[in-house]
Amino acid sequence: MDAVDLDYRARTRSGCIPPELVSRLLEHGHADVVEQQAGRGEWFCALAWARVWGEQGREADALEVLDPYAATGWWTAVVAVVESLEGWGRIDEAIEISRTRMEAGHPLALEAHTRLLARHGRAEEAFGLLVPHVDDWILATTLVDVASVAGRAEEAAALLAGRIRAGHCCDGPWCCRSLDTDTVLGLLATIRERQGRIDEAIALLRRRQIVSVNSRDQLAGLLARHDRIEELRAYAARDGHEEAVQQLAELREEGGDVEGAIAVYGQAGGPAARDPNLAHELARLLARHGRGGEAIAVMRAQADAHPGDDWILHALSELCLDQGRPADGLAHLDALAARRGGEDGWDLFWMRLPLIAACSGADAAVERARAHPEGNTWYAAEHMAHLLAGAGRIEEAVTVLQQHDRGNNHDLAGYLIDLGHIEEALAILLHRSPPPPLVPTTHLWSDEPPF
Repeated sequence: MDAVDLDYRARTRSGCIPPELVSRLLEHGHADVVEQQAGRGEWFCALAWARVWGEQGREADALEVLDPYAATGWWTAVVAVVESLEGWGRIDEAIEISRTRMEAGHPLALEAHTRLLARHGRAEEAFGLLVPHVDDWILATTLVDVASVAGRAEEAAALLAGRIRAGHCCDGPWCCRSLDTDTVLGLLATIRERQGRIDEAIALLRRRQIVSVNSRDQLAGLLARHDRIEELRAYAARDGHEEAVQQLAELREEGGDVEGAIAVYGQAGGPAARDPNLAHELARLLARHGRGGEAIAVMRAQADAHPGDDWILHALSELCLDQGRPADGLAHLDALAARRGGEDGWDLFWMRLPLIAACSGADAAVERARAHPEGNTWYAAEHMAHLLAGAGRIEEAVTVLQQHDRGNNHDLAGYLIDLGHIEEALAILLHRSPPPPLVPTTHLWSDEPPF
């Protein structure tokens, strides 16, 4: 086994048995296949089989499965061994492995090692290891968490405060290559919140330039956690932040005030009317409380306002299907196609298929799909196969997919497993192409933006 090859196959899910199909093999009683493939370089089989042994108390057997993978130095396998040992209570062994990898210079090992130490009574030691690396934003985050356990929060805060660049304004997320001011302010706010100094935490977060990171608004979350409802309402109303509006609505719903939650989104002229994401959240809220007709109306209004936006149309179609009103979804899609002057391309057309199947059966949906100009493509075949399999006609689904050479076709392999044709499924899954050659570089770990 080779670490580069293992990592490539695990990331791309190509040339391997993916985890969802490993689970399918086990569910269908093919544990022997999983065990066999675990010894042949199939990582997801090895991980599942080691878990089986571990649950049976056969720790040595579990480690024997994982060890050849970890011996390549592949970090994912090393983590699996460390987590297994920790789960079995063999803490010293787990720490020794993570320490060895850290000292070997693996870039991810320091975070894992120090968090492991902190979880098991050695937070002081972990804090000392992290201090020299405070300029790395991932390790700075780890430092804040470890400091909380070690009782060194003020020292962590002082270290971070010294990294704030007075008068500097980032002009984009890649401006500061290490620890940017917004991240520092967020980490300082985390420390102050944990100390119960909520006003200080709020003040810190209000100084940030970028308030939402990965669809998470730290200030909105903090205000919600501490029942600062009026401040949260003012924040949502003044700045219109999507996450703040959603947090406020969730608080109302959790408190049993469904009408209040709906009012936060505002069905006419409110945030949900302007923001499709908030409209979707409002529709889901309405559907959860038995108001499917209103939910459909909300998403239909968004679909009218953003014609051809595929995710909105998909959300509307799913909602109509879930509410038992597939004809309504079909009517909207047909009207949209008429306005566009003809039949939609497949990227919009396929949404009709589950709706047609719900109205008229799988055969009618498949017939419409085959009549489409793109009905003979591999991607159309996948949708048709899904319809047939959903109707319990797995053999027909296999026949449809076998008409197209797709190499690693996970859908086809899954249906073959359902039928008990294991060797055929493995032949499809384990058809391997060599990974692309590595691009020569003088830097092992690039800090360049991914664009």
